[in-house]
Amino acid sequence: MGSGGARVRSGPPPSPGSARSIQRGLEFRALDPDGYVGKVPAFPLPRLPFCRDTEDGPRVDERLTKARQRRELALWKWAWEQPQAFAWADEPWRHYTIAQWVRTSVICENPGATAADKTAMLRLADQIGLTPEGLARNGWRIAVPEVQEVPESRSRSGV
Repeated sequence: MGSGGARVRSGPPPSPGSARSIQRGLEFRALDPDGYVGKVPAFPLPRLPFCRDTEDGPRVDERLTKARQRRELALWKWAWEQPQAFAWADEPWRHYTIAQWVRTSVICENPGATAADKTAMLRLADQIGLTPEGLARNGWRIAVPEVQEVPESRSRSGV
């Protein structure tokens, strides 16, 4: 087995202001801090039935299946309101991974979520740029909103 060499998550993520990033000519895509306002794509994953164990074997619980589906669609909509969605809109190949993050996040909201579920959710969040490290690894940054100057009153003493 070989050793050494670059690995996907080895070393610190790129930094927009670091000398190495500047030397390598890395430019970070600025994402609008107000969030994405474009069209939200359809959720690409099939409906996932919620099954319960019964005396007669596993049975689909339609009420819980619909509740999970509503939560997935709400989280999908929320994700597409984030600044990262500007980049996702240009990269449709990411939509499946974003949907996987949504589904895994919904699973992690339940008490039966495992450590593996939570690890998967965090890794997916990194891949789609929902964490600071994920933003850097994707070459994105959330732009700093411009501050508008407030006209100064004639006098602070009211005169």
